[in-house]
Amino acid sequence: MFNIERNGEEHRKLSYNDSNCVGCGICTDVCPTSSLRLGPLVPIARGLIEMDLISVNADSCVFCGLCSVACPFESLSLEINGENIKKMGNYPVWEVESKVDDEECIYCGRCYSVCPRDSIIFERNLPDSVSLIRGEIAIDEDKCIYCSFCADLCPAEAINITNKPTSSVDLLNNSIEVDLSKCVQCGVCKRVCPENAIRQICSTCMLRDEIPKPEITGNTFIAEETCVNCSWCSEICPVDAITVTKPFDGTLELIENEADEKICKGDSCHACQDVCPCNAVSIVDGKSVTNSDFCNLCGACITACPQDLRVLTRTDMKLNNINSESWNEILNSIIGGK
Repeated sequence: MFNIERNGEEHRKLSYNDSNCVGCGICTDVCPTSSLRLGPLVPIARGLIEMDLISVNADSCVFCGLCSVACPFESLSLEINGENIKKMGNYPVWEVESKVDDEECIYCGRCYSVCPRDSIIFERNLPDSVSLIRGEIAIDEDKCIYCSFCADLCPAEAINITNKPTSSVDLLNNSIEVDLSKCVQCGVCKRVCPENAIRQICSTCMLRDEIPKPEITGNTFIAEETCVNCSWCSEICPVDAITVTKPFDGTLELIENEADEKICKGDSCHACQDVCPCNAVSIVDGKSVTNSDFCNLCGACITACPQDLRVLTRTDMKLNNINSESWNEILNSIIGGK
């Protein structure tokens, strides 16, 4: 993480947030003064080195803001007199999003469980199960022999048997209790009791029309500052409540050349898998395989591949409002082959 500043007629501040960076190298590609440098991506991703993915030469940086607007992942930001240039209206803006439709979301939590960047904030509020179950249960302690069959077999762990000796010779002073907040009125305890000491009546089925329908509430929120628009969340959502717009259209291919001995060594290398921020790369039959459904075409794997076997072709990008001719030429260089 770094912050560099320049004072003059305008106060300009360039900030870098390493937690958002994916190591794609787009910022280094577009920097007109070569002031940005990409660090050793693979060792950093593997935790072998603790350092930022991007470093800057503050002496040569001209604070133009190209790196800031070119970054699809909000890792770099340029402020002019305290205002982010992306909010000024006359600078390019990425039209990407990962959005949850609150009205459609059923709070299943599947998106939360698969997000590779921990960018989803998920909260689910369930009703008290006691309010959904009706029934009666009682244990006749005069008949109970404290065999613990009921406690051991209770699927809800609602029965507790406690030994309470009052003297060294009285080791059989037991008690048995049913935790009604856990009991599901299944009747297992009644059926297994050898002394018929348990009376249990489930009336949930008979009273089902009187029991209110369970109301499940919650909140599912995607943090834009760390999201990389990989679409894991939208692909796994069972009710299509999530919309993801990726920053690029295009293809990513693995091209081997046996004549030049350029062959993927996925099992022993797996550098692409280690650096992929989308968890889109897997090793299948010893080869690297990228799932295009989850790839955001950032290009980090291209930089990481020691064999130069991966070919990235971007056909379009969602960066709009490019008004400068010089900037248009530089920023459109992001599209194409790599």
